[in-house]
Amino acid sequence: MYWTEFLTIAVAHLFAVASPGPDFAVVTRQSVTGGTKAGLWTSFGVAVGILLHVGYCILGVALIVSQSPTLFNAMKYIAALYLFYLGAQSVRQSTRLQEESMKVSMEVSVDPGKAFLLGFLTNGLNPKATLFFLALFTVIIDANTPTQIQVVYGIYLALATFAWFAMLSKLLGRSSIRDRIMRSGVWFERAMGAILILLALQIAFNT
Repeated sequence: MYWTEFLTIAVAHLFAVASPGPDFAVVTRQSVTGGTKAGLWTSFGVAVGILLHVGYCILGVALIVSQSPTLFNAMKYIAALYLFYLGAQSVRQSTRLQEESMKVSMEVSVDPGKAFLLGFLTNGLNPKATLFFLALFTVIIDANTPTQIQVVYGIYLALATFAWFAMLSKLLGRSSIRDRIMRSGVWFERAMGAILILLALQIAFNT
């Protein structure tokens, strides 16, 4: 019984984590602009954010949030504002790069704490992630599944998420790839800024 649940969860999570979204956008930007280390710390933050959602679901908090329009909308707009802020920062960075002859230094100092917090907040505040995990823990996982097993599922989801984004960080953080992308650093920052702002608007008006 538990193996069937686990495989269903694993497949659903694979499709969810591989689809473009806020997590994908911030890890991509961090890996390209800050290198593999920045990408890995951001990925770690995203994975811990997954554990936050799992904890919400196991404790029943996610259900309360989803059924309270006030709480859900507050979470939705906070997430949208945060992503909009990140997008605006990226666009502003592109303007600064343009003023500096559009040249990006490949030697970037990484603050692990800031990178971790970026990933954690991006995932933890995402109401779509809350709804996804709520669906997993109410529709796919049987109500009689022991809490210990549900915790194991949650740990797997966090580890699988980290593994996926760590792989992405390793790929995009390679010097050859970063150098190729950052030759058009201004346009990369503008594109990432636009994507983050569009994601913010999508969360604010379509969730």
